[in-house]
Formats: sequence, C-alpha cells, structure tokens
Amino acid sequence: MAAGTFDHLFEPYTLKGVQIRNRLVVPAMGTNLGNEDGTVSQRLIDYYAARARGGFGLIVVEGVAVNPTGMCIPNEGHFWDDANIPGMRKLVDAIHAEGAKTLLQIHHAGRQTNPANIGGLQPIAPSRIACPVDNVLPREIPTEEVYRLVEDFGNAALRAKKAGFDGVDIHGAHGYLIAQFMSGHANKRTDEFGGTFEGRMRFPLLIVRSVREKCGDDFIIGFRMSYDEKVPGGRTLEESLVVAHQLEEAGVDLLDVSIMTYASTEYMSANGALPNGYNQFATEKIRSSVGIPVIAVGRITPAMGDDMLRTGKADFIAMGRGSLAEPALPAKLREGCIDEVAPCISCTQSCLGYILSDRIYASCLVNPVTGHEGEYDFTPVEAPKKVLVVGAGPAGLMAAKTAAQRGHHVVLCERSGEFGGQFRLAAVPPTKHDIAGAIRYYVTMCKKYGVDLRLNTPVDEELMRSLAPDAIVLATGSVPAMPPIEGIDNASFLSVADVLDGRVLPGAKVLIAGGGMSGVETADFLSEHFRSCTVVEMRPDIALDEEYTPRAFLMRRLAEKGVQAITSARITRFHDDGIDYEQDGEAKSARGFDNVVLAMGMRADNPLETAARAITDEVYVVGDARHAGPANKATEEGLAAGLAI
Repeated sequence: MAAGTFDHLFEPYTLKGVQIRNRLVVPAMGTNLGNEDGTVSQRLIDYYAARARGGFGLIVVEGVAVNPTGMCIPNEGHFWDDANIPGMRKLVDAIHAEGAKTLLQIHHAGRQTNPANIGGLQPIAPSRIACPVDNVLPREIPTEEVYRLVEDFGNAALRAKKAGFDGVDIHGAHGYLIAQFMSGHANKRTDEFGGTFEGRMRFPLLIVRSVREKCGDDFIIGFRMSYDEKVPGGRTLEESLVVAHQLEEAGVDLLDVSIMTYASTEYMSANGALPNGYNQFATEKIRSSVGIPVIAVGRITPAMGDDMLRTGKADFIAMGRGSLAEPALPAKLREGCIDEVAPCISCTQSCLGYILSDRIYASCLVNPVTGHEGEYDFTPVEAPKKVLVVGAGPAGLMAAKTAAQRGHHVVLCERSGEFGGQFRLAAVPPTKHDIAGAIRYYVTMCKKYGVDLRLNTPVDEELMRSLAPDAIVLATGSVPAMPPIEGIDNASFLSVADVLDGRVLPGAKVLIAGGGMSGVETADFLSEHFRSCTVVEMRPDIALDEEYTPRAFLMRRLAEKGVQAITSARITRFHDDGIDYEQDGEAKSARGFDNVVLAMGMRADNPLETAARAITDEVYVVGDARHAGPANKATEEGLAAGLAI
C-alpha cells in the first residue's frame, strides 16, 4: 500500500500548547510490567519507549493508584506519595526522547479489586455492593473520606506534573471507583454524592476541578469514560452525552470514550464477535456534543481510523491491543508497509489472559517480544548458520522469521500445500477470522528476511542430510489424541480438521466428542450451517480452555443456536451413530447421530528428533511437537529458538 494512504492519521494536533505529532494513541492498559513494590521498572520503560520509537503520537501510561486501596493488579504503580516521582521522570524522559507526548492515568479501583492486591485491606466503594466479578464485599466510603479521595486524585496529578508528564488521564471508565460513583448500578448513596444524576456526578467534577487548581492551565486533563456500562441500571449513551458536556464545563481538555465495567469485560477486550469500530457511532455522538477533542477506541483498523478522522467521528484513534502486537505500527503505516504490521487477532490469550493469571505480565500471541523489549537481542549474528525449520505452523513460522531476521540462512519445509498448520484451521469458526491475518503476516516477514519457503515438502532423514543444516528446528505439530475407548477406531468418524478444512460436510445431526476449545468451536461452526450439535465433555462445563472474552460471546451463540452439552460425562464406548457414557455414576447413551466428530485433544507429533540429533547437535523442538498446547506458547517457543540459534 502506498505511503500517504493514512494522511488523516498523521496530521499533528496541538492541545494546551502541546503539539502531538499524529492522531495515533497508545491508551492506558494495565501490563503488570512494573516492579512488585509499585515502582517503575526498566521493563516498563522499555515497553513504552518502544511504542514511542514506533511513532505513536500520544502515549497514555497505564493507571497508577492514588492511594493504597486503589490497586487492581499486583504491580500497579504507587502514586500516593512522592517516592515514585524519580522513576516516573525516567519513564517520561524515555517517551519524550522518542518524540511522543504522554499522559499518566490516575486511578482507583474501588470495589473492582480484592484484598490480595491492596495489602489485605477491604476494598472501598460508594455503596456496600460487591463487584459481580471480584465478589468481595466493600466498605462504604463515609462522606468526609470522599472529599479526601478528591484530594488524593488532585495530589497524584500534581506529582505527574512534577515528573514531567504533559497531562493526566482521569480514569472514570470501566467500572472503577469514579465510574462507580457515576453509575446507578453501583451508587445507592443518599448523601451529596448519590441519589440523583447531579449527586452521582459530584465526585468526578470535584476531581477535575481539584486537578485544574493544583496543576494550572498549562496541563492537559483527559478523562476516560464508558459511554455504556452494559449492565442493568448502568449508564448508557443517553446520559453519557450529558456527562461529557459537564466534564467539558468542569475543565476537561480531552475525552477518551470507552465502554463496559468488570461485569461486562467482554465489551472492552473484545474479540471478533464485535465488529471493527463497534464504538465509533457512539463516539461520534459524544464528539458532536462537546467542543473538546475525543479519543476513539474499539477494534479500529488503520483504514477505519483514518476514515473516522476524515468524517469527524473522533480526533484521535487509540489502538490498544494493536500497539501490543505492533509497537512500530505508525512507522510502518507511514512507510507504506501495512503488510508488515503484526496484527492483533483479538484472541486475548497473552494480554488479558496473562493479566488475569496470577502476577503475570501482558504480552502478545502474535508478537511475544511484547513485554521483553529490552531483553531480546535481534542484532545480526557474526557467523550466520544454515537453519532448517520443519513445519509451517505458528511455532515454525516464528522460528524461521526470527532466525532469518538475525541473519541466518533459513529453509522452511512444510509437508502440506498451505501455511499455518492447525492455526490456519482455527481461523475457520465464526468470529475467528483475524487469525488468518497473523499467518499472512508471518509469511510476509519470512519472505522479507529471505526465508526459503518450501510447501509440499515432507521432511525425512535423507532430506535433512542433503540440506546439511547447522541447526534444525522441529515444529512438526500435533495429531489428534485417541484415548483407549472401545469403538473409537472407526473409519467413519470425523476429525475437527475434516470439518474445518472443508473435507466433509457432516449430516444434520452431529455428536462432538470433546468439549474443549476445538470441539466447541467446531460446534459453533456447524450450528451456523444449521446442523444440530451435541457436545460431550468430561469436565463440568464446555469451552473451559477458551479465554474469558471470546468465551462470553461463544457461549451466547451456542445457546441461541440450540447447541446441547452433556457435561461431567465419561465416554465408555463409541458406536457408529453415537456413544455410551457414564454420568454421575449412571450409565447412559446418546445415539441416532449422522456423524461423530472426535475432538478429544491433541498429542505431540515429533517423529524426526532422533534423526535430527544424528545430523547436528543444535536441535530445537517447539510448539505442539514439544507439547500440544495453545498457540501463544507455540509462538513464544518459536521466538526463543530463533533467538538461541
């Protein structure tokens, strides 16, 4: 694509005397990359500096807690005293040195946390109503303490100014403390901070005024708000139009328009079930009701973002997970290299998924360098080696790309006629189409770095010896598991690959043996084609290995399409038309199906390791060939192999 296609994205914007070089924003996203004591780590600095170096105009540094009860993730920054100002100054200097401007998000979790994150303290909230997700009963904040919290926000903003930030982003979205005060869903108070719209707005408006009084007129005040909380009794767009106007009157310079609370998280870190730009028309409504600039967010592609700017739907475009996947996104767009942009595939495996895991920092399935920007060395090697990579799934493609990027001579052999392995089939079920973009990206980068790509090339010992590689990466993938159950070895049974690769179109009534991700997504695919599907699973529920956000939409679709689930069921025998199974100690049967699809997991397929080790001492086994698992582990292992050679 020719340079200049995204002209609107690269228009500068001056706000409060601060010139921002373009309209591309890295929004605040909790990464957990800070130190455990709440101070700024070098890893955090490297992460943000990479995105500034990549060309983003405005970077909103992730939320810091304004007092000790405010943290929502373990390594969130502490900003309730001056001790962290020097570390923040280093972070600001690193961002400014790369040409970007930066705001610091000031934050309090309110009820959306748990005692483990806040030193054993009880969470606080406007009312004694637990967060539906964290499910911890909070302490209701006395009126006089609310006024002290206003000062906490104002003092945190002043510290941000002392650290050199160009402004702050007041976090009034996503169901955190300020949003709780603003919402009838969480705020049931009868004092001056509740009871009516005016009462619920008192807390955020006092915070804005406090920040302005403490920081002066030469300091940007941004405010992040959820235009729709997607919970019963929560704020909707109708009220948010008034909220936006009142915030502007109180002194806010920049609105960051988002969506959701913890009880509706699937609308924030959304997967392909929501369309690209799903917030754009609500954002346009808010922008048309205020005279200050507005940031849009929500699965926005570069082309869509440019069009939103062109048509006046927003003034800035935030690319959150897009910036996780590709820190150099602006630079690549400006250079006309859109095919070299690592795409976000909305999987949430290594971003939200890792954050929801205990004390794990955010990364990215497509680009596992994320979170390790200062650790991994891509300097070209002094003595290039000849490298053979066997298998073109995500692990093999990542290993080949990385090794070639470092200057090695790489041959990639794939026995089939297509790239992607099992990952390619994962793009077939409804809403999973973005995965295909990741495979395309890997192939593009392999070609850029000179990988010799050979499809329809099965590898055996003879071929390995003829290529005489110095190093071999085995990424031969996995094959379906076949547990020892009577009748399972039936030639009429189908595999998930048979269905998703279009080899067979099953009959009207289908039994799927296995309720993990692959089996359930196959049911989703078949039910879209008006097949009646029943899924059988040993565990208490289906799709338990699916990430939180895609699972929320997946389970709704399955319910709407009438997919049946037999859970806590151990299959004891297969028949041509169904199964016998045991459930709660009772023997049962499910028969009368036109087809049986086996989705009982995968096992590693690694037939070449012994032969490979006889040829060279440098052999790496990666991805499913090492241990069948999720795609993010495959790309991480492929990256590690490519760096180790």
